[in-house]
Amino acid sequence: MRRTKNKGYVKLIAGTAAIGVLLAGCGGGAKEQGAASGEGASQGASGNVTVKYYNWDNEVSAGVTKKMIDQFEAKHPNIKVEPVSLVPGNSEETMKKLDVLLSSGEQVDVVLLPNLRHLYSRAEQGVLAPLDELYAKEKVNPADEYYVNPRYKDKYYGIQNNTTLNFVLLNKDALDEAGLPVPKLGWTWDDFRDYAKKLNKGEGPSKRYGAYFHNWTLYMNPTAQVYRQHPFLTEEGGTNFGDPSFRDFFNLRRAMEKDDKSAKSYADVIGAKLNYRAEFFNEKAAMILAGNWMISEVGDTAKFPHKFKTAFAPVPLPSKDAGTDVYMGGQFLSLGAASKHKDEAFLFARFLSTNMSEARTELPGWRKGDIKPLVDRMIGTNKELYDVESLNGTLFNEKIKALPPSKIAVPYEKDLDKLLTDGFSKFILDNQPVEETQKWLVDEANKIIQANKK
Repeated sequence: MRRTKNKGYVKLIAGTAAIGVLLAGCGGGAKEQGAASGEGASQGASGNVTVKYYNWDNEVSAGVTKKMIDQFEAKHPNIKVEPVSLVPGNSEETMKKLDVLLSSGEQVDVVLLPNLRHLYSRAEQGVLAPLDELYAKEKVNPADEYYVNPRYKDKYYGIQNNTTLNFVLLNKDALDEAGLPVPKLGWTWDDFRDYAKKLNKGEGPSKRYGAYFHNWTLYMNPTAQVYRQHPFLTEEGGTNFGDPSFRDFFNLRRAMEKDDKSAKSYADVIGAKLNYRAEFFNEKAAMILAGNWMISEVGDTAKFPHKFKTAFAPVPLPSKDAGTDVYMGGQFLSLGAASKHKDEAFLFARFLSTNMSEARTELPGWRKGDIKPLVDRMIGTNKELYDVESLNGTLFNEKIKALPPSKIAVPYEKDLDKLLTDGFSKFILDNQPVEETQKWLVDEANKIIQANKK
């Protein structure tokens, strides 16, 4: 879910904007489609051309893409778009196949990249086209258009297509039963622990735990994952495993699991290969940290039958006085450096990123899009399953802003991710003291960093 790179680390500049302003100040209405779907820029595209668009669409997302393409081709009949799903449903394997195509000279006009690390690594390799001249031709300032504008060597290389952010889902019926209000921005992880204890119910196989933590590293220190620019590294390129938040959250996890018994044990999570969605929707846990991909799933009772209402809250803070700026992820559209149809490809990429029609199913990276109708579509017909007030309060909170993206990306990020998993396992499974665990993490991370500097 984060960023890595090919060699050493790359210094970057990326523009960001407030999530709340991005999501709340979006009443563009009638001007949205025309403003960025290429009304003016289409004059720069002439002749009949075919643009090849590479992605990892599965059967469902391919249907969304087709609707988008149909809309685009209706506006620009001289441009045909050929979607190519390299490895359906698998972005990492798609990137491997994409690299082969890019190096072989195959026609690659538009590519969807799953995150910034994939974008930056390919920008450094020179296989992506800078977008500055195309933005200038359209008289567009990308900083006014998108929350995150990735730059490499002072040139733009990506158009933010969607955005992801984390929040907590809560069983509203369980909250009401325990007499607990829906948490708001400013609640802390200590508050989360207190809520979890009060939301515990029952014993044995039928027990409902107060909270559930999955096996991803997101759940081993959400403070670093959500409230830091990079989850594993400082902006100077050193390890941040020495940050007090690792000690504090490790201790919180142990206390909730072993003392309070308000969270299912990590041993059970990995041993039974539990599904975090099922744990929440089957009422095995009353709270779970997740993200905006879960909005539509709350109403999908065909997949996860349930009758309780879901409330939403921002990610807890490490302390009452901590900053509320958050890491914001997303997918990005880029152009192939060797594309012979860059004007048309740019036109299509801009259309995809700014299209707020009923075809869109994900929160946009476009600042000017009115997402309220989109959220209503995500909610669908099962509105009674949502605490809409808390969802809106979480998504449209102007006090929650986007952190600037990290200025570094490294090729060994997966090594650091595995290292954190190994260290957490030593702590939670082997009962290693937290001080010893944290020192081991710092020492091992420094070894990885030094080895990659050679």
